[in-house]
Amino acid sequence: EEFYGKELILADREMVEQEADSILKEADVCDVAFLVVGDPFGATTHSDLVLRAVKLGIPYKVIHNASIMNAVGCCGLQLYNFGETVSIVFWTDTWKPESFFDKIERNRQNGMHTLCLLDIKVKEQSLENLMKGRKIYEPPRYMSVNQAAEQLLAIIASRRLQGAEPEITESTICVGLARVGAPDQKIASGPLSEMATVELGGPLHSLIVTGTTHPLELEMLKLFSVDSSSFQNNAFQSTT
Repeated sequence: EEFYGKELILADREMVEQEADSILKEADVCDVAFLVVGDPFGATTHSDLVLRAVKLGIPYKVIHNASIMNAVGCCGLQLYNFGETVSIVFWTDTWKPESFFDKIERNRQNGMHTLCLLDIKVKEQSLENLMKGRKIYEPPRYMSVNQAAEQLLAIIASRRLQGAEPEITESTICVGLARVGAPDQKIASGPLSEMATVELGGPLHSLIVTGTTHPLELEMLKLFSVDSSSFQNNAFQSTT
């Protein structure tokens, strides 16, 4: 605010989803800037803002931003070898979805890498507070690469008990990324089993499950290996 000489309003999810009209209220008479982390159209609510502006006859201009969707190329995997992006959500005691695992398997069957966006819980209410209408929010939580890997490993174990042999195994080479674009960004590559224990520090984290790898991609991944011997085993070679 001191730098720009203007008031800044923190627009959380609740405001963007429920108070879009207030954001556009004065945009017909003055400039209103809506700043986001990542790609401006990375959320459907942002597209909704554009549609509302158009209906009100308010002109708009998009200034593109850096996004994890293309910044993941820093690990050496080629962007055109990525399949459908998936989101891995925090499990609860009563809710443990596995649909993201099926999408990762389909990508891998087609030789494609999968970028896994990891869950973020910010300004979330507990079920009890939500039911009682209390505006009390839980502390922020950010899923780590470790937590995502643990959930994938749990699904693998569960499906084996059901007689299936998953396309993804403990030996599948993955890439963990943390704070991409920041001075202290960290990248680690290795088997999925290693991703469950590797320490990447604070948020934000992303996980990549590899598909078929090009020799150049392989050489790049070796730069970030947790254990270089992982790249000599048969499990990894079968993906090249």
